[in-house]
Amino acid sequence: MRAHVAVFVGGLGLLLASVPALAHHSFAVEFDAKKPLKLTGVVTRVEWKNPHAYFYIDVTDKTGTVTNWGFELTSPNVLMRQGWTRNSLKLGDTVSVEGSGAKDGSHAGNTTLVVLSTGQRLFGGTSQQSTP
Repeated sequence: MRAHVAVFVGGLGLLLASVPALAHHSFAVEFDAKKPLKLTGVVTRVEWKNPHAYFYIDVTDKTGTVTNWGFELTSPNVLMRQGWTRNSLKLGDTVSVEGSGAKDGSHAGNTTLVVLSTGQRLFGGTSQQSTP
């Protein structure tokens, strides 16, 4: 009986350990390099976590309508090697973002460049593959 419980617990542990690997995706699954984005907005949220960091900005269009956009970055480790810190994006900061839009047309993008209000340019560490 103990052997059955040990096998069950071990199998369950292996199953749970594999879940994060299933969540990771390639650029081409979610984003379209042929849908370039260039938006400016106010930072509303920053998620500094693995496997990708995310940030969100409120973008106001010409009619005054505000839309919240979510942007994917690379991992925090890679971002730090490229000059980012946890405090590079602060709530309320106005930033300009360049990247690629979501294939499904949602208000989401994969970031290639963030320009801070100070003029500092930070690479988003995109996993985008160049297209022929």
